[in-house]
Amino acid sequence: MINVLTTVLISTGILVLACGVIGILRLPDFYTRMHAAGKTDSLGAVLVAVGFALYNGQSLAFADLLVSAKILFIAVFIFVASPTATHAIMQTAIALGVEPWSKKEEEP
Repeated sequence: MINVLTTVLISTGILVLACGVIGILRLPDFYTRMHAAGKTDSLGAVLVAVGFALYNGQSLAFADLLVSAKILFIAVFIFVASPTATHAIMQTAIALGVEPWSKKEEEP
């Protein structure tokens, strides 16, 4: 049962990360690309890390549980640090005057 759950978590995390890559490639400007990167990187990385922690901790040996706890601490750090870094980068872009994309009508 744990193997199925870890497979689902890791696969879902990879799918979310792939959607983030597509968003970075397809979106028109810096701000929307940062939005795609910030949201999907946090969720995707946490899902993959939790999947790895569950897979590693299924033997219930002390050393394996310790490694799983470390992986979960990394997941918590990613969950906190990634949105914070995205916010800091966005604020810097605003301070530097990076203009957001706007749809302009073409003249005939």
